[in-house]
Amino acid sequence: MVEEARAFWVTGPRAAEIRPEPVPDVGPGEVRVRARYSAVSRGTERLVFRGGVPPDQHERMRAPYQAGDFPWPVKYGYLSVGAVEEGPDDLVGRDVFCLHPHQTAYVVPGSEVTPLPCGVPPRRAVLAGAVETAVNALWDCPPLVGDRVTVVGAGMIGCALARLLVGIPGVRVTLVDVDPARAATAAALGAGFALPAEACREQDLVFHASATAAGLQQSLDLLTTDGVVAELSWYGDSEVPLRLGGDFHSRRLAIRASQVGTLPPGSRGRWTPQGRRALAVELLRDAAFDALLTDVSPFEELPDLMARIDDGTAPGICHTIAYEQGETGCSA
Repeated sequence: MVEEARAFWVTGPRAAEIRPEPVPDVGPGEVRVRARYSAVSRGTERLVFRGGVPPDQHERMRAPYQAGDFPWPVKYGYLSVGAVEEGPDDLVGRDVFCLHPHQTAYVVPGSEVTPLPCGVPPRRAVLAGAVETAVNALWDCPPLVGDRVTVVGAGMIGCALARLLVGIPGVRVTLVDVDPARAATAAALGAGFALPAEACREQDLVFHASATAAGLQQSLDLLTTDGVVAELSWYGDSEVPLRLGGDFHSRRLAIRASQVGTLPPGSRGRWTPQGRRALAVELLRDAAFDALLTDVSPFEELPDLMARIDDGTAPGICHTIAYEQGETGCSA
């Protein structure tokens, strides 16, 4: 008998619902995962919720195991953690991370799940996607020992990046955000903090993750001569104006795009996406990442939650979605 799960679907402009979803039988090499937590990727999922994916990016922006086509109806999301209920013996009973939409249960190839090591709680593990994006950004634009580095935008990705940066010897890291409450988060991550008007200039490297035109412009303004902005934001169909008539040319500034969908050229011979994801999960042994877990809501409330995230009445960094699920063990 085919099991019926429940899944989150965006059904129209700023409209969503929970729909029944069939879960097929488990085939050779596959696993059935019962969801424990998922997380909302505020930037990308907000654009999907609004219908802001440009037509020429509809295929590129498809998430793994997405159902439907942009703009809608579409089943979207990619930060899921659950317990393996059926599959290979070495995975049954393990908690795993998977790039899967918000859904109570699902079947995927066993190669597509990343087991959680002991020391990585299931709720913290939803941050694996953000940490993987941060790892990719550091591969795209690695700082030098002693560099002055600023991260503009203290969201999930910006905060994950700041935490990784503080582990590099001699690198001075400042997190910049418009919300003064993020100062406490920065302190928990071991980074400095500044409001935009107070941010230090003459930075060697700036990572931009605010997804705003003002944030990108400030990132350029903070650079020293020959400095680089690593752009992690995705703007969908929004236009992004920049002032490039001043120091941009005379000081030889640069903007470098970083996108987790592909490995950087220098890493492709040594890493795979699966290996990069496993590295991100290992890095989540660091309990400091718990500072990003600011809110939690039941799965059935996700349609209303997305509306509140979209209109700004549900602030926070990482909003996790809780599913009805008992505790499972972990293996070293």
